[in-house]
Amino acid sequence: MSDPAEAPAIEASVAEILDVCRSNHRAGASAPDQLAPMLTALERVLLRRCELDEPGCERALRRTLTLARLRLDPPTLIASAIALPGVDLDGRRDPRFEADTRLRAELELEPERLVEIQGLVDGVERLAAIHWNALDEESAESLRTMFVAMAADTRVVLLTLCDRLEVIRQLRLVDAPEVRRRIALETREVFAPLANRLGIGQLKWELEDLAMRELEPEVYADIRAKLAAKREERQRHVDQVVDALRFELDQLGLVAEVNGRPKHIYSIVKKMRRKRVGFDEIYDVTAVRVIIEADDEAVGKRDCYAALGLVHGLWAPISGEFDDYIARPKPNGYRSLHTAVMGPGGRPLEVQIRTRDMHLFGEFGVAAHWAYKEGKRDASKAQRFNLLRQLVDWQKELVDPRELAEALKTDLFEDEVHVFTPGGDVIALPEGATPLDFAYRVHTEVGHKTRGALVNGVMVPLNHTLATGDRVEILKKKHAEPSRDWLSPHLGYLHTASAKQKIRQWFRQQDRDQAVVSGREALERELVRAGVNGKPELQNLDELALAHDFKSGDDLLAAIGFGDLNPQGLAAEILERQRPEPEPEPEPVASPTVASTPEAAGVSVGGISDVMSQPARCCSPVPGDDVVGWVSRGRGIMIHRRDCPNIIHNQEPERIIDIDWGRKHRHRYPVKLSLEVVDRPGVLRDIADVISNMGINMRATHSSRSRKRSGTQTLTLELEVDETTQIVRALGRLEGLPVVLSARRIAG
Repeated sequence: MSDPAEAPAIEASVAEILDVCRSNHRAGASAPDQLAPMLTALERVLLRRCELDEPGCERALRRTLTLARLRLDPPTLIASAIALPGVDLDGRRDPRFEADTRLRAELELEPERLVEIQGLVDGVERLAAIHWNALDEESAESLRTMFVAMAADTRVVLLTLCDRLEVIRQLRLVDAPEVRRRIALETREVFAPLANRLGIGQLKWELEDLAMRELEPEVYADIRAKLAAKREERQRHVDQVVDALRFELDQLGLVAEVNGRPKHIYSIVKKMRRKRVGFDEIYDVTAVRVIIEADDEAVGKRDCYAALGLVHGLWAPISGEFDDYIARPKPNGYRSLHTAVMGPGGRPLEVQIRTRDMHLFGEFGVAAHWAYKEGKRDASKAQRFNLLRQLVDWQKELVDPRELAEALKTDLFEDEVHVFTPGGDVIALPEGATPLDFAYRVHTEVGHKTRGALVNGVMVPLNHTLATGDRVEILKKKHAEPSRDWLSPHLGYLHTASAKQKIRQWFRQQDRDQAVVSGREALERELVRAGVNGKPELQNLDELALAHDFKSGDDLLAAIGFGDLNPQGLAAEILERQRPEPEPEPEPVASPTVASTPEAAGVSVGGISDVMSQPARCCSPVPGDDVVGWVSRGRGIMIHRRDCPNIIHNQEPERIIDIDWGRKHRHRYPVKLSLEVVDRPGVLRDIADVISNMGINMRATHSSRSRKRSGTQTLTLELEVDETTQIVRALGRLEGLPVVLSARRIAG
């Protein structure tokens, strides 16, 4: 139980969270009857969480308050109170945390609400298992997991971002420098850029500043000291500007909030480095905001431009320092007017002008999508996020973790330029992007058919570097195709990894089509050489492909064409599959314990037992399988699984008879399992231990590099079992091993 002395503080924190929720819902006009049961559930779960004295109590309260201030909906706040922390201050998950199941029992809500909350909790806890590192292949796969979660429900990632904020706020409590640095680096390289791309200014700036405090403490302290040294002087200057603007806006009849705010340390340092200037040369250390109050969006926009004219009438604008993000919003949905003027006393000053709705969206970003209005999400706001659409594209296009890591470095986490289509739409690209990158960002087919580009009406080479404000028009040719030269890093045609991947994919498809043709020809030649009369029929190779871990017959043929598979072995296998009962004499018994001789299999026909029979090698039937018999010549009855391809596609159905397994099985039967496993030392030992502990004999193993994903291998196990239940138990225990990604029974 928690310390009774802490109860007042806990109750005060819970009360503050509930007050913020009520304020949010008054602003969003939510129906009180919808809000009350959710807040009751939230209060109960928060208090119960702290009553259980779980390690994450205080952190859950702070995290939930941050989410409430971001105006997240009550289901998200309840999930925050329940969910497992993403990372502890020592960089690990706390294994003691088991309160979530007990906390869920506290909820008395409608079933659909419970399902919604459970989905959020599960999503957060899946992301909690990820260890974020530098942008390498492993962490790229972690980010892929995050992107899948984000595309499904953005709130899962918002929960994770707020949890990371609580971690880095408490980072100074960690003794180990290497842990502090790792968490700060992850925050700067992964979480702050994601907050930025999602438009959540409140999270972005604090994540950036706190990460910098750990990674560059001397620089951080220096800028902070310089800001503090002239704070009073700067504040007097800002107050003078604010008073003047308030008076003039009032004279003009505009209702607005005017305030000054200091720029954040990380953004100041970033601008100093980008412009290669000192602190004293950065004029926008403090910015003045003008927030227009207007119920109608069109009126609000008009008043923003009226306020801009007023500002430029009071003070002279600085050339080249005006940005209209209202007419041309940023890709993350941010809208505002930015201008720089020579303020009172000839001192430069930045002024930002926006409506109240634009301001809230700039602070809360995609979180505003979940602000309730009459109990519904504001879907129009979510549509402003190009990032979410881009994430879906990346899931489809970037299969290789190395390509995903490259895309993240260039396409997501670099600084951006904003260019325009001929229709005036804004396209965000990383700095260094070219017209060809632009073409592929618009559409893959536009990129493939590109033959030239106009930038601001002037013809430019395709490796021209684009700048913010450029207007780009792509010249296409109907039957044009990509050039391999575009992939040459020395020629500089492409900067974005996503464009490079689309071109590589196009060439792979062309190469693959030719490889399928070559593979088919090679396999046909081998079949003819093996004695097949006429042109061999290769209509249905899907079954054979699955047996070799390929998705389709064309994939199998492409592997032959690329030289990855030997057509001789496949030709022999095809011929074997077409002959259910080979004429040659049975092979010698490999093991006296294995049922492979005619009298060993133990089946009955029409109630008559001890019938001469043996299991077919093509499908390896085991007692418990649904089987049929094939009447062979001289070898008795061949036992086949009913779904064996050789039975399904046989040409002599009159030789198929119904059979049953006998009651007694004194023998063991061969069976094969295929496992996809993590490629690391000790894998085979772990698997062998499981098999041995079950009393199953493992006759042989075979391994090969997996074609499904990097860092894995395929293991084929040859086992001896008594019946199918042993196979089911073995598969279940093997799939329970962390190193086993998948396990299945295969034929043969």
